[in-house]
Amino acid sequence: MRYFETHHARRICVAPMMDCTDRHCRYFHRKLSRHVYLYTEMVTSRALLFGNIARHLSIMPEENPIALQLGGSDPGELARCAKLAECWGYDEVNLNCGCPSERVQRGAFGASLMKEATLVANCVQAICDRVTIPITVKHRIGVDEIDNYEFVRDFVGTVAQGGCRVFIVHARNAMLHGLSPKENREIPELKYDYAYRLKRDFSEFEIIINGGIKTLHEAHEHLHYVDGVMIGREFYHNPFLLADVDKFFYNPSAVVRTRSEVEQEMIEYICAEYARGIHISAITRHILGLYRNQPGARKWRRALSDPQKLSTGILHTFDKAYASH
Repeated sequence: MRYFETHHARRICVAPMMDCTDRHCRYFHRKLSRHVYLYTEMVTSRALLFGNIARHLSIMPEENPIALQLGGSDPGELARCAKLAECWGYDEVNLNCGCPSERVQRGAFGASLMKEATLVANCVQAICDRVTIPITVKHRIGVDEIDNYEFVRDFVGTVAQGGCRVFIVHARNAMLHGLSPKENREIPELKYDYAYRLKRDFSEFEIIINGGIKTLHEAHEHLHYVDGVMIGREFYHNPFLLADVDKFFYNPSAVVRTRSEVEQEMIEYICAEYARGIHISAITRHILGLYRNQPGARKWRRALSDPQKLSTGILHTFDKAYASH
């Protein structure tokens, strides 16, 4: 089945995932798809302004298109961070208004910001005044027991007054108390129709849907109602899904990469990074799912997550893993 439709930059996106979508992961995903839109893991404004800027923002040219996801609630700080992102070559700044973790709540941002729509609009306005790249907002459909459509509709309407025209909608409520971040991705009811209604009510805005989507067929069905689809854990744990994205959603003549081709390029990358002092496991942890559902997948994962084997040498480790599948 061919899913190709009119080109749209954010038609398919890889969700920002803490401790997952670092630069090694993004490099790997880009080897599978040239056009999928990438997002960094969340970087807090304070960490960026008072930390190692290069460590947080360094990207390779092939990572584009790529967005930096920021966490914070101070308009001035976020504007300064956005300017840094623009100078470092990012295509977009994304404001996190969806993360429900206690750490994020203590910083008074993430999903708790959905209760402060005017503040979010002020943050967006401050960023728009500082940069020319797009500012987008990733949010939930509600918070705790607030689950009526009017709440998220009014949130989007208010934030849009600050200049945001792209909204990434995780179609679940954020439960700020009683559920872990993992449970918050699984337990609250999915209400895709809320995202569909947002597109109908704000047809001039770009609406990207996120949450619980596991196949490209599902993504295609959602695209009948919204502008783009964001997939997170499924792309991370079953990354070869990305190999079909370009052909189905961006360019029908695109050549689909093979697992072996991607593996060889990742070996070259690992060798180069190892020479720079990067531990092998920092990279191999992201590619454990490359052979998922293929013969020998379990041995592949075992070989590339074994500390003893990883310490014996790069190519030797991959030779053993490759021989197992």
